[in-house]
Amino acid sequence: MITAVHTLVYADDPDAARAFFRDVLRWPHVDAHDGWLIFGTGPSELGVHPAEMDATHHEISLLCDDIEETVAELAGRGARFVGEVVDRGFGLCITMRIPGSGSMLLYQPRHPVAYSK
Repeated sequence: MITAVHTLVYADDPDAARAFFRDVLRWPHVDAHDGWLIFGTGPSELGVHPAEMDATHHEISLLCDDIEETVAELAGRGARFVGEVVDRGFGLCITMRIPGSGSMLLYQPRHPVAYSK
């Protein structure tokens, strides 16, 4: 039986990305070997969307209960965001920079979630 989902983030600067997840997001982690951190990401869900432009495209989004509070807290720890919080229908959203690894969408969902809190 499937017991979990293992998500991969590719980074030009893996140390910077790992430090962000460890120090800014404060995710629990284990050291698999020699500083290779694997993070506990908490509850998760998976949605399947139609491929519009790139059939090999996958996306990671981070969910929160209160986006304004979360943005303020993470910004206080050094997180950087692109633009302002916007309403995209499915939720309130903002793009968060991941050092050494591009960005991820942070959003407060308006849709029912498939995980237990």
